[in-house]
Amino acid sequence: MTSHIHHSASESFWVSTALIVVAFVYLRSWVRARRQDYGSVEGWRAGGFLWGLLFTWMATASPLAALDHEMLTAHMVQHLLLMTLAPPLILFGLPQKLLAHHLLPRFSQAVGRPLRSEPVQQFVDVVTHPAICWLAAAGALVVWHIPSVFMLGLRSQVWHGAEQTSFLATGLLFWSPVVRPWQNSLKWPEASILLYLFLATLPCDILSGFLVFCDRVVYPVFLTSPPSFGFSALEDQQCAGALLWTCVTVVYLVAGAVFTARLLSPHRSEEFVIPQSDARGIPLRHTNAHRMEVV
Repeated sequence: MTSHIHHSASESFWVSTALIVVAFVYLRSWVRARRQDYGSVEGWRAGGFLWGLLFTWMATASPLAALDHEMLTAHMVQHLLLMTLAPPLILFGLPQKLLAHHLLPRFSQAVGRPLRSEPVQQFVDVVTHPAICWLAAAGALVVWHIPSVFMLGLRSQVWHGAEQTSFLATGLLFWSPVVRPWQNSLKWPEASILLYLFLATLPCDILSGFLVFCDRVVYPVFLTSPPSFGFSALEDQQCAGALLWTCVTVVYLVAGAVFTARLLSPHRSEEFVIPQSDARGIPLRHTNAHRMEVV
């Protein structure tokens, strides 16, 4: 049986520590924003961000992470937590007003000029284009479930870390056009996001359907694992496929319903835009979509 060396107590400790630090910095900034009333950053956003961090911890540093070499279902739960559940919650917790006033001011002062350079901005525009976001998420899903690549992630600690990082990173990319924490970032018509979500179910449906209806075990490493929860290797594979199929369908359906309700809502909330400058360097403050003041 392939030795599962990537999950260790030290790895869990460092991942847990990093997530705790991120949660502390976020909560500190959120409390300051509430006190200074920068548009009253809603409490549910903070809750969503912390749940996103909790899901990330569950997938990478909890006892669940030690089971993915024994059960394909455990691996699939990790995949769903990192790509489908944690990213939208994290993005919901990062409204532009919180980023602008608390989380990024010092960072932007230190590296703001390079980040505002034209080549960097062009690169960001390309990477955050909805087509690239969709292809990145679909590519991560397909590539990491090719049997030879899947086995590479089980054998190597480095590759396993790369796998989990790619799941989370592409999940954040995929959900960014849907959640839109940066309100001026959408490059397609809003209604096209419904098609975007629908098309995103297709790679998941193909993979999950293959796992559910295949009459053999796709990843032989699980044949040598002891039965867990009374599942044989083939039953575990079928359960993993059904879980992927059901969870993705439900989450994307809910996201599509919420997005449709937002499109049809007669009262859209005002969009906050990070203070920018005109060509002469005069800072501008956007108060709404039709009015702009020179500060």
